[in-house]
Amino acid sequence: MAEQVLPQAETEEVVQGAVGPPWMTILHNCECHTFEQVVRQLQKAIGCSEAEGWEIAWRVHNTGKAVVKVGPEGECVRVGNILAAIGLVVTVVQS
Repeated sequence: MAEQVLPQAETEEVVQGAVGPPWMTILHNCECHTFEQVVRQLQKAIGCSEAEGWEIAWRVHNTGKAVVKVGPEGECVRVGNILAAIGLVVTVVQS
């Protein structure tokens, strides 16, 4: 993921507004769901296409985990709750 560099003035506004670092929702491999179930839940949680869902599901299967959302805490928690609703293993951490 490419890092976005903000102009100095915008960076200062973010700091003054007390906005914390982004959060991440991480999906972990659990071997307890079919690929189809994982893809469907990813589509619900992050609004990805079926093809993108398959790509993420394979990444989780092959590497053990994948970051599926980076953003504000509330949004990452929302995504994590949708994924966890069917028993997927998810963590939400501050990056």
